[in-house]
Amino acid sequence: MANIALILAGGAGTRMKQDIPKQFLTVNERPILIYTLEAFQNHPLIDEIAVVCIEAWEPIFWSYVNQFNVTKVKSVVSGGENRQESIQNGLNELEKHHSPDDIVLIHDAIRPLVSSHIISDAIRVAEKYGSAVPAVRCTSAIAMTDDGIVSRGSYPREQLREIQNPHTFRLGEIADVYRRAAKEGIRDSVSSFTLKIQMGEQVHFSDGSPTNIKLTVVEDIDRFKALLTLQRSGWLK
Repeated sequence: MANIALILAGGAGTRMKQDIPKQFLTVNERPILIYTLEAFQNHPLIDEIAVVCIEAWEPIFWSYVNQFNVTKVKSVVSGGENRQESIQNGLNELEKHHSPDDIVLIHDAIRPLVSSHIISDAIRVAEKYGSAVPAVRCTSAIAMTDDGIVSRGSYPREQLREIQNPHTFRLGEIADVYRRAAKEGIRDSVSSFTLKIQMGEQVHFSDGSPTNIKLTVVEDIDRFKALLTLQRSGWLK
């Protein structure tokens, strides 16, 4: 049984308001995408990496893969019109070469600080239950509002979890969910986790981490740089 990382690098990253897609931005002389790929490249349980990429950026992507010697990357497919279609494109490609019982870890290229433990625990939980999404407890109060101006109540935070990546499943099962959703006219789900819920299925939690951040806006780059510095301090001890 194989464990395959499916990295989503097909977004334009418009909220970052930069001239190039945010996954290709360079931090400390390394593209953000490379940090993410290396997390899976260096994990002993990951057998292969597949990537969904913006078609026009594929030559640049391959040049980075070769430059940084990311040897586990075996395939690249073009992104779709939205996230759901991009994931389905990736799953369709993986099904050509892998068993339905293989594990696929679907991960955003712009979550470059995913830890070895998060990857290991996602695989462990998915092997046991068939699904795993890293989650952390909500530590802030969450307000409800209808107009964005006035609160009308709050959610009990002990019942809430913040969902991260990688979303991890048996390949055949999650590919079937995407096919069934398309037949039912569901075409704009924002993640594999939300799509599974929309299709009436449960998803199990695995361990997440507050440092497993998603780089969405410019301020997140500053957080990323700060966390890299903290990690380096830890390595020096």
